[in-house]
Amino acid sequence: MTNRLEVCCPARRHFQRNRGPTISFPENMNILLMFFLLYLAKVNVGQSASSQPNYVLIMADDLGIGDLGCYGNTTLRTPYIDSLAKDGITLTQHIAAAALCTPSRAAVLTGRYPIRSGMTTFQRIGVYIFAAGSGGLPTNETTFVKLLKEQGYSTGLVGKWHLGLNCESSEDHCHHPLRHGFDYFYGLPLTNLRNCKPDGGSVISVGARSTVRGVVQVATLSLFTLLLLDFCQLMRAPWRALGFIFLAVALLLAVVLLFFSQFHNLNCILMRNWTVIQQPFSCENLTQRMTNEATSFIERNSDRPFLLFMSFIPVHTALYASPEFLGKSKHGLYGDSVEEMDWSVGQILASLERLNLSDRTLVYFTSDQGAHVEEISDTGEVHGGWNGIYKGGKATNWEGGIRVPGLLRWSGVLTAGRSIDEPTSNMDLFPTIVRLSEATMPRDRIIDGQDLMPLLLGEVQQSEHEFLFHYCNSYLSAVRWHPRHSSSIWKAHFFTPNFNPEGSQGCFDTHVCFCYGDFISPHDPPLLYDLLRDPSESFPLTPTSESQYHQILEVMKEAVRKHQETLTPVPDQLSIGNLIWKPWLQPCCSTVWKRCYCDKERNSSTALD
Repeated sequence: MTNRLEVCCPARRHFQRNRGPTISFPENMNILLMFFLLYLAKVNVGQSASSQPNYVLIMADDLGIGDLGCYGNTTLRTPYIDSLAKDGITLTQHIAAAALCTPSRAAVLTGRYPIRSGMTTFQRIGVYIFAAGSGGLPTNETTFVKLLKEQGYSTGLVGKWHLGLNCESSEDHCHHPLRHGFDYFYGLPLTNLRNCKPDGGSVISVGARSTVRGVVQVATLSLFTLLLLDFCQLMRAPWRALGFIFLAVALLLAVVLLFFSQFHNLNCILMRNWTVIQQPFSCENLTQRMTNEATSFIERNSDRPFLLFMSFIPVHTALYASPEFLGKSKHGLYGDSVEEMDWSVGQILASLERLNLSDRTLVYFTSDQGAHVEEISDTGEVHGGWNGIYKGGKATNWEGGIRVPGLLRWSGVLTAGRSIDEPTSNMDLFPTIVRLSEATMPRDRIIDGQDLMPLLLGEVQQSEHEFLFHYCNSYLSAVRWHPRHSSSIWKAHFFTPNFNPEGSQGCFDTHVCFCYGDFISPHDPPLLYDLLRDPSESFPLTPTSESQYHQILEVMKEAVRKHQETLTPVPDQLSIGNLIWKPWLQPCCSTVWKRCYCDKERNSSTALD
């Protein structure tokens, strides 16, 4: 009997007989649907990646606001940095949250006053000076780098870190940049110091000069008095005990001198990620090497969202410049270093342009604080920058110490050539980047920065900062008030540093100004300035010259009281215990007998050649 299916449906009969190598219609549809969904996913990922802006954050070290052409300098050549002002926005009242390297950089990364994270101190020294100290940016602090990494960004730091390295061993790297959200690090875990350059002098001897002088004077006077009393038989001196004390002190002094003779080997370190690659680092073509690392990072990540933090070593002393720039400026080695840094900025901008990334990249340029005006070389050459019309410099809360360059360029988004005269802070970088990248703002802590985008886009005309508080280490030394719906900007100083020599712009006797004791002059009532009319802080106001004098100070004091109520006790990351050198934390890329020397950087370059 003939099968009814074969009679009625010959085509289907053929299909059944040959269905081994043949794919059914529904299965075809499933495969097509799968490919279609994969295509849509790829498109969505691509659109998401392209909608996430890239970030190139450039920070100079100790650069004065008056060192750039776009801020009025006419003798230093900075065309590439100036182009950021021409093609972007210039902030004329951009304020660093601290006037020293370590706390200022902590504030930038966390968006918080550094006193909130323990990155300030009541001690004399407010920065890390040894690579084998145990303090650093706490890992429970949230950086915008961590948040961007969670959003799929590739994150890189090239240059200076200066926010700690180790906690309990030389290998734990608890404060390392890679612990705070960076994928890649090439640079100095500490900082550049005079000791890091052959014949650059010693920052320790310069900074301790006045202290050593005082100790020697007291010791000499005490010994002379003791001899006189013994000679007059008014007192019998315990010469044997004094002899033992003298020998112990001499031995201790010899150990200290031996330690500081090896300072550059122990503290001048270049790392790539977790590995020390040059100890001590070489200043030879260092800016060019950093530039190559920065542009290579951009090229490696040009097809995905990235954040590059270019944290320049210049113009912190010891100064250096590559042969192409040496002796070419009108301002000696300092000017050479500034102009080479400008060239480096130009190389980074050229890479963005070549890779068609300019329209997708927010570029930001600043300095960690004002110029170090006391920097004079051992030969008498000025190695510090210029803060323009502003008083003071690094380590002070006069405007010269905290008013820094603030340049932002985002082609096609930000209006070119615009200037904003509202108070802004380097802490504003945190909320600006986090919200642009659609990351989640932390809700378990106070963020002191404000989102800059409404101001940059012209959506609002006044800064969100009504008050800004200025700390000298952990001491609140000044406050700034920009009343709502007013153009006025008032600034009150509760104490100011004692400049030496008197009438100068810095503390040349101690190499840097300090924040307590005989180093300062307290003011009660506070010194009050109208920054709108007197930006150089030359004429303090009085009840006679300002009718609202007392009311203004009362408002500012009340703001200080409310601000201090928001502070909670945290461990002091810059305490003496965290600052001092600990041998078990010392990074060493070879052996003690080789004085930790290694040069994997040069050896690698030689092998490639």
